[in-house]
Amino acid sequence: MQHADFNDSLLEFLSLSPTPWHAVRHMTRRLEAAGFTALDERDDWQLESGRGYYVVRNGSSLIAFQTGRADPLTSGVRMVGAHTDSPCLKVKPNPELRRKGYLQIGVEVYGGVLLNPWFDRDLSLAGRVTYRDKDGRIRDTLIDFRAPVAFIPSLAIHLDREANSNRTINAQTDLPPVLMQTGEDDGTTFDQVIRSRVGQEHPESQVDRILGYELNFYDSQPPAVVGLSGDFIASARLDNLLSCHIGLQALVDTSGDQPALLVCNDHEEVGSVSAEGAQGPFLSSVLDRWCGAGNRARVMARSMMVSADNAHGVHPNFIDRHDENHGPLLNQGPVIKVNHNQRYATNSRSASLYRHISEKSGLPSQTFVVRSDMGCGSTIGPVTAGNLGVTTLDIGVPQWGMHSIREVVGVHDGHILYQGLRNFMQWEDVVCLAAE
Repeated sequence: MQHADFNDSLLEFLSLSPTPWHAVRHMTRRLEAAGFTALDERDDWQLESGRGYYVVRNGSSLIAFQTGRADPLTSGVRMVGAHTDSPCLKVKPNPELRRKGYLQIGVEVYGGVLLNPWFDRDLSLAGRVTYRDKDGRIRDTLIDFRAPVAFIPSLAIHLDREANSNRTINAQTDLPPVLMQTGEDDGTTFDQVIRSRVGQEHPESQVDRILGYELNFYDSQPPAVVGLSGDFIASARLDNLLSCHIGLQALVDTSGDQPALLVCNDHEEVGSVSAEGAQGPFLSSVLDRWCGAGNRARVMARSMMVSADNAHGVHPNFIDRHDENHGPLLNQGPVIKVNHNQRYATNSRSASLYRHISEKSGLPSQTFVVRSDMGCGSTIGPVTAGNLGVTTLDIGVPQWGMHSIREVVGVHDGHILYQGLRNFMQWEDVVCLAAE
């Protein structure tokens, strides 16, 4: 895929994926268009050589794989991992707050949200709704208001003179978005709002009762190419939908000769401990069914995982927040992430393998190590390496504003990493170098 087409497809994916469920739905449609076959975990699987398959868990995590023409026992599996979730504000189960004629919605902070940028943004609402229909059946559906339906207004500086020097945010009291203004006799409930939206998006639904939902607010401003020379992409959820897009496109565009797999887990931002998270059994279960449970250790000994998750690019206003020899620049290539305390799973062998692929492909790469006096984030890399016993590399596109409501990456880096991962997935000799 060419650079311009890659970025056009990325912007479309970001626009259509305000939640993990929407992201997975979009990815499955792209996989089906590429000839991949859906699998159901409840069924017996009859997998064929040289075919593409995918399986979804909870609607929010996805594994897609090419069985390849080579035997996984001798060639291993080339795996890429990413995550579908992003830090956000999720709606509480009983969210209605009525104050001074305003209907507000109580929210819970999901993940390590950078909270200040959520104020004074045009917010929309999306997610999964579970309901009982007129026939008594329990059903799931997705909704997305798309339009701005809520707002979190800042307190004027006249009422908070220390706003620019000493402002703190109370997640319980300062964040409930304003949904609408109501009169004294207006009994509009949030349940009614959701029920009405389900009816608008899915007229065929016969909703008897809303039983539950997992909804989050998001910035309704669409993603865009920005900068005087168009050097950057600005969007919500670049961490880590960008890596999902990269991994998916790389898998779809491989030759199909080598066994290759993409896993996109939910719940990375909150520790990955769930049935569909990286610390759960999803990936190991699929590998057992594909390769045979008794063969998994042998296959993993010949395999490699690339954990793709964005990295911290040098912020020009805060250069001192980076180690002076490890400050990744936007549009200078993907970043190999190293932490000897195992917050990242990269080792010298896995890093060398990617550098070999990059040099052979004529692609740039960079390296990141956090300052020794600062804490380090983590990824699904160490979790997956520990669960499977597989050689793992942590890598990602450099970005600014990680965990903000609007993040920024370079226009070239995603396509560069896509080319590197596509070659990783299809070149015959690369994985054995990491397994020696």
